[in-house]
Amino acid sequence: MGNYDVKQEVTDKYSLRGRVFHKIREDILSGKYKEHEELKEVAIGEELGVSRTPVREAFRQLELEGLIQIIPNKGAYVTGITVKDVKDIYMIRSLLEGLCARWATENITEEQLEEMEENVYLAEFHASKGHLEQIAELDNRFHDIMYEACNSKMLQHSLRDYHEYVLRVRKKTLSDANRGEASNHEHRLIMEAIKAKDAARAEELANRHMINAYENMVKNGLEEAYKQQESSEEEKAK
Repeated sequence: MGNYDVKQEVTDKYSLRGRVFHKIREDILSGKYKEHEELKEVAIGEELGVSRTPVREAFRQLELEGLIQIIPNKGAYVTGITVKDVKDIYMIRSLLEGLCARWATENITEEQLEEMEENVYLAEFHASKGHLEQIAELDNRFHDIMYEACNSKMLQHSLRDYHEYVLRVRKKTLSDANRGEASNHEHRLIMEAIKAKDAARAEELANRHMINAYENMVKNGLEEAYKQQESSEEEKAK
């Protein structure tokens, strides 16, 4: 198995159980574990350097989130994220991101606003050079700054969870240079509204930003990608 020792990850703020949960969830969302694949407590415990107990507890939490299904006397199986889940997440995120932008307008510090402006300028520079990886990283950081600026740990937690759920799909859409540039332009408008203390405008723009991101994924073959994945898994199962 791998040599990832979750107990040594001292920078993680979560308990051992929480760290195991987040690592397994990350592996599911990154595609390491495929839909319908069985998750084995012993193997995962050995890989993470922990006993079966925190793995079993993580499985229960993952089942509550709908990422796995535990079948009595059989095992735990990955359910993953469906096309409908992606749509639902983005529609929910659009509302929460709007609220986040509104609250960020009211609570953002000078330092956070300066970092947000610098983020937009850097993203524009990298877009002009075609540096897609840097654009994706800066896109993630823009949202992080806004989450931190909203001054609500509850909203920040919810948004980061949804962000994780669709990160793999979202990275795929941001690999499109046109969407990367459009996304950063939308970030600039949100930043300018926050800077102008126009909370209603910031909320409207952040809401629309998420809807645009989802519509771009649909346009670029979101459903077809999932159908191909399902077909591949069905072939393997035969």
